[in-house]
Amino acid sequence: MERTLRGVGVSHGVAIGQVRHMGTAVLEPPVTQVSAEEVPREQARAQAAVDAVAADLVARGNLAGGEAQAVLEAQALMAQDPELLADVNRRIESGSSAERGVYDAFAAYRELLAAAGEYLAGRVADLDDVRNRIVARLLGVPMPGVPDSDEPYVLLARDLAPADTALLDPSLVLGFVTEEGGPTSHSAILARAMGVPAVVALAGATGLAEGVVVAVDGGSGEVLVEPSAGRQEELRRLAAERRAALAASSGPGRTSDGFMVPLLANVGGPADVPAALENGAEGVGLFRTEFLFLDDSAKAPGEDKQVEAYRKVLEAFPGGRVVVRVLDAGADKPLEFLTPGDEPNPALGVRGLRTLLEHPEVLRSQLRALARAAEGLTVRLEVMAPMVADGVDARAFAAACREVGLDAKYGAMVEIPSAALRAAAVLREVEFLSLGTNDLAQYAFAADRQVGSLARLQDPWQPALLDLIAAAADAAKAAGKSCGVCGEAASDPLLACVLTGLGVTSLSMGAASIPYVRAALGRASLAHCQRAAEAARAADTAEEARAAAEQVLSGQ
Repeated sequence: MERTLRGVGVSHGVAIGQVRHMGTAVLEPPVTQVSAEEVPREQARAQAAVDAVAADLVARGNLAGGEAQAVLEAQALMAQDPELLADVNRRIESGSSAERGVYDAFAAYRELLAAAGEYLAGRVADLDDVRNRIVARLLGVPMPGVPDSDEPYVLLARDLAPADTALLDPSLVLGFVTEEGGPTSHSAILARAMGVPAVVALAGATGLAEGVVVAVDGGSGEVLVEPSAGRQEELRRLAAERRAALAASSGPGRTSDGFMVPLLANVGGPADVPAALENGAEGVGLFRTEFLFLDDSAKAPGEDKQVEAYRKVLEAFPGGRVVVRVLDAGADKPLEFLTPGDEPNPALGVRGLRTLLEHPEVLRSQLRALARAAEGLTVRLEVMAPMVADGVDARAFAAACREVGLDAKYGAMVEIPSAALRAAAVLREVEFLSLGTNDLAQYAFAADRQVGSLARLQDPWQPALLDLIAAAADAAKAAGKSCGVCGEAASDPLLACVLTGLGVTSLSMGAASIPYVRAALGRASLAHCQRAAEAARAADTAEEARAAAEQVLSGQ
């Protein structure tokens, strides 16, 4: 009998197919004792397994490229964490086998993450995946993962590790549904980059029977179980109409009455540029530069290496706008040479701009590399700092840009509520704002963006979050400066119209979302966007806000 389940839609599109479950296995090794003579051998086995898993993760990242590469390289660093390996060796010296030493050391680190605060709890899935890969290699058993199938299917899992998501074959995996995860989890971001329909945080998803037919709507978050033949045909027709509308939509982003809203792409490196160009990005609204710094956590990359990577992106958008975020290290992106290892709550500690101001030589080197990379190009380079809290932070970043003679606009990311509430003070120091709605929601609601059980508070439709966005946009308008959105909120076509109504001046998103947003804007006038924004802010809940905006825009 047909029934409807609802999770959180994180990647547009509709997928209809039979369910296949992600392979699972109990990878807890037996408790065994090894003799003193066997300790060196077991320690060597552990080291070899760690190195092999790290190399495999890096290789998968190189194949996937873009944002996936940065995520998987971060996992490789996690596998080779020297403190973790030291704990493994200590446990082996106490008589544990290599596999049991790895299992117990990772279990202890898992507890530390939980005790460090909810922000890092979302990294547990990544940590568990690394542990399972190392233990599987030591036990000589296959790593549980994506099922083998000759026929396309919808993948179901409790959660998907980045290493699995990054290499999904879109010709076989029609879409995926997970029981855990959130709208800004690693897997959600990678799904959007791939253009695979996906729904996360769907309670009871793993209880669906193997082989049952489901229809997954990655936009609405609905999963129809056992839809009738007629319903399947209707969904396919609607999906075809949607694809036709997307194909007919081209050119720059604008409302139906001609109000221009530049549509930009979020990229993680040169590998993401082709998709951005293919989907009609008018530039780059968020160029994450962390991928360069993950190659070697012990030291910063040289300027020449940085120049080469930055220039590949900059030269792809002649006459366009490319907004580069300087290194955002700390919290879930620790770097050995930069970030302290003993912070009680890294999410609220030294991260982003705070890290760079403590290591000004790293910031100066990156700014110099960007200046050199832009030499002789017609691109409009803009550079912004992450995790700006107030005008004092903004002033320090602007001073660093001026010190190296950077010929570019410099701005601030609004990810902390204080920066939104006091945006006027920030704008006295910099030339533009860019709203990182993922972290802004996280800090506004004290809700880790990686924890699926907190999805309600991560919802970008929360009226309180819309109020913060409006405060920043109003301040920018008063100052005659721009205020864009580069968080995942911009990838929701309906919310993109509301953001435009709130006064946001540009929208940046994963490349695959650009056609959907362009088509939605093209159907709405600026006045309707503004009315939809007013209706959403007047609501009390995220669900009511979305429904109110939809009613306004559907009735125009």
